[in-house]
Amino acid sequence: MIAAITLLPSAIAAASTPQAADVLLSQGKPVATSTVESSSYTGAKAVDGNTSTRWASAEGSDPQWLRIDLGQPAAIHRVLLNWEAAYAKKYRIEVSDDGTQFTTAATVDNGDGKTDDLTGLNAHGRYVRFVGLTRATSYGYSFWEMQVFGSTDSSGDTQAPTTPTGLTAGPATATSVPLTWNAATDNVGVAGYDILRNGTAVATSTTPSYTDTGLTPDTSYTYAVRARDAAGNLSGTSTPITVKTQAGNGTGFVLAAAGDIAERCTASSSSCAHVKTAKLVETMNPAAVITMGDNQYDDAHLSDFKSYYDKTWGKFKAITHPIPGNHETYDDTPYKGYDDYFGAIAKPHGQRYYSWEMGNWHFIALDSNDFATHEFGPSEQLAWLKQDLANNKKGCVAAYYHHPRWSSGDHGDNPDSIELWNLMVANKVDLVLNGHDHDYERFVPQNADGKADAAGPVEIVGGSGGASLYDLHSAHPTTAKLLKTYGVLKLSMTDTSFQTQLIGVDGKVLDSSPTYTCH
Repeated sequence: MIAAITLLPSAIAAASTPQAADVLLSQGKPVATSTVESSSYTGAKAVDGNTSTRWASAEGSDPQWLRIDLGQPAAIHRVLLNWEAAYAKKYRIEVSDDGTQFTTAATVDNGDGKTDDLTGLNAHGRYVRFVGLTRATSYGYSFWEMQVFGSTDSSGDTQAPTTPTGLTAGPATATSVPLTWNAATDNVGVAGYDILRNGTAVATSTTPSYTDTGLTPDTSYTYAVRARDAAGNLSGTSTPITVKTQAGNGTGFVLAAAGDIAERCTASSSSCAHVKTAKLVETMNPAAVITMGDNQYDDAHLSDFKSYYDKTWGKFKAITHPIPGNHETYDDTPYKGYDDYFGAIAKPHGQRYYSWEMGNWHFIALDSNDFATHEFGPSEQLAWLKQDLANNKKGCVAAYYHHPRWSSGDHGDNPDSIELWNLMVANKVDLVLNGHDHDYERFVPQNADGKADAAGPVEIVGGSGGASLYDLHSAHPTTAKLLKTYGVLKLSMTDTSFQTQLIGVDGKVLDSSPTYTCH
């Protein structure tokens, strides 16, 4: 049982100094947050040891939180918060053994925005969480650094992984740099890697590859990586490399995408996955949201859309470009709930298939129920698709529809999508997004026969938006990554290229594609 301690600013100043054996436990450790104001103010920047970078929550909302995973249980004696202008009037410091059940270690009820040095704490746990209760300004909560001091338990894993080697960069674009390195080893197991740009940790990856995006054209960046294990032990930092981005205008944007989204559950259930994936979309701050069908379960009635999807992914309705899946046809009148909920964006040109554009990209949204069931007759939609492809003037093309041609998931390959896939190949479409199988699978570029071919589209099955996950089957020879997990696709698009990442519900990068140049 951890006692709650009320620490006002005057009491903070008079508190005793920490024990001599205490060390800084939080720097570089994994961080999760309730929200971020933008991708420039992620939670990792509150533990990077750099007082010129900061975490900032979304503006105008209470409460907000930031959680640090120390990697192993520890005695916690001191927490230091270096505030930016957007400080907390009232907040709590909490600790937890499992990251779910938290106990209060300290409270501040009259914060003044100065550096808060909360000493003399007597807490124990693996996770430490700041919970902002009352904002002092109209903004959110923001601090340059949150530092946790104490001592880890003597038992447990204390051996760090080996230092990663072989860090190399692939072809850089004007706004992105793809990185790969040799996997590190550990006495227990490597949990992931930190990617450092110009000396600051900017991302984590569970695999020995990552593509850094959102960069400035014609600019040099220095990169290094380090490995971490589940206990939070950090390896040494790899030998750094310097990479220069290509010259160009740097025009680019980020999209969020997923299919198979809203089960009939809400935030009151801790297992409700679409609540968590919607928070990922919010963190990405995308220019647009793509859904790959089966937006609402089970029968996609309007009442279900309003009770479930609307509470989470509905926050992004104004920027969403949806398509229907088979569950949208299960309503008493097929598609009625889908049409009524999404309104004009469901049928922007009078049909549930349409195209739209952003930057140098042409996006094609299709209703693959026509092809998967043969009940509605595909000739009209196929004729429209062929004409739409012929009329396209953009340099990059992406298409999305529910039923994938290729899949190692429970439904498997879908021969009813052959005609669609062959059209994509013949017209040099760059990216195809699907759902239907409740998993994640990224393929290398393929031709009409499903063979690896750099001239073909990249297909990604992203049915990981929140519906109960399916079992996996044997991966295809062209499968680049196959995961049974929840997550959201982050699509980073430029005028001439694209790169994809799967972001898990814990905010970690679970898969990162190469940067592909548009055909």
